[in-house]
Amino acid sequence: MTELLISIRYILPAVVVFLTAWFILKEFFKQENVNRQLRMMEEKQKISLPVRLQAYERLVLLLERISPGNLVMRTHQPNLNVKQFQQMLIQNIREEFEHNLSQQLYVSIDAWEKVKGAKEEMLRQINTSAARLPEDATSADLSRNILEMSIDKSATRKALDFVKTEARKIL
Repeated sequence: MTELLISIRYILPAVVVFLTAWFILKEFFKQENVNRQLRMMEEKQKISLPVRLQAYERLVLLLERISPGNLVMRTHQPNLNVKQFQQMLIQNIREEFEHNLSQQLYVSIDAWEKVKGAKEEMLRQINTSAARLPEDATSADLSRNILEMSIDKSATRKALDFVKTEARKIL
C-alpha cells in the first residue's frame, strides 16, 4: 500500500504538470492559428484592394461612356441616318460593356446588376427614341431625342452614384 501511495505521490504531480502544459499549448496554438489567419486576410486584402478599386474605376468609366450625353457627343456623325446611328450607338454600348465583363468578379452583385440595368436602360432608350422618329430623320434628330428622354435622372447616373458610393465603402 505504501508503494502505491509513493507511486501516486510521484505520478499525480506529473499528471498535473502534463495537463497544465497540454491546456497552455492548446490555447497557444489556437491563438497562433487565429493570428495566422488574420495575417493571411490582411495580405489578401493588400493584394485584392487595388484590383477591386480598379474594377470600380473601370465601371465608372463604362457608365460615363454610355451615359446619354457622353455617348451621343462622342459618337455623333452628322452624315448618318437614324437606323445607322442607332446601330452605331448600340454597337458602341455593347462593345464597352463586353470589354468590362470581367469586372463583375471584383464588385458586389448589386453593383454589377446596377451596371447591367443601366446598359439595358440605355439600349431601350436608344431604341425607343429611334422608333419615335421617321425613317428619313437624321442622326441629329436621334441625338436630340435621346438627350430629351434623359433629362430626368438617367439609369446610368443612378448606377454611377451607386458604384461610387460602394467604392468609397471599401477604402
